Amino acid sequence: MGAPRFFVDAPLAPAMVGSEIALPDDVAHHAMRVLRLAPADEIVLFDGNGGEYRATVARAGKRDAWARVDGFDPVDRESSLATTLAQAIVATDTMDALVRHAVELGVAAIQPLVTERSARFPAGAHGDKRLAHWRQVARAACEQCGRNRVPPVRDPMRLDEWLETSRDGIVFDAGAAASLASLTVASTVDVLVGPEGGLAEREIAHAVRAGMRAAHVGPRTLRADTAALSALAAVNLLWGDFR
Repeated sequence: MGAPRFFVDAPLAPAMVGSEIALPDDVAHHAMRVLRLAPADEIVLFDGNGGEYRATVARAGKRDAWARVDGFDPVDRESSLATTLAQAIVATDTMDALVRHAVELGVAAIQPLVTERSARFPAGAHGDKRLAHWRQVARAACEQCGRNRVPPVRDPMRLDEWLETSRDGIVFDAGAAASLASLTVASTVDVLVGPEGGLAEREIAHAVRAGMRAAHVGPRTLRADTAALSALAAVNLLWGDFR
């Protein structure tokens, strides 16, 4: 098992190799109180801008810790296909899992969408807190899966607004005539997946008019989370880094 990985919300640079840095409070707490790391234990740090830093726990106090930066590795584990998951907002626990697994599957970005049947997204401070939580889930998923670039979880948009800006994309529709495998994509693609209950027919029609192609992922009706993750895995197999 590799050294524990931690996202650091502060710029790192190769010039820091050989020096000691203070770990952010949340990283220090997780490393020293949750994982029970001790001085001389190896860790990996990354700031989301690419590459990762080998480091060693140098010293620790009751509430803080320092690490010695030992080296920089420019490793990149991003997918060759830049996929945006445009996901209609679903129930809280399901949305958390979708963000986590989508990051593991290599998405370049996640766009939460408000649709006719999507779960309610709270306004004001409650909405800000929900969005901040999804972004923290994305960072934690990067720590787990080895990615060194954190895909953005964008501010929620209404579906009709987002369709005005959509690139080449695919809308998943169980009733579509075309299968996913019958399509081709370029180096970027938007994947539009509905909520529990699916997208309304008028929403699918709007997406198609906007230039998206409707496709199915088999004859069965899938849950929203199953549909999204199946679609991302299939896209990776056909055109991404599963090949």
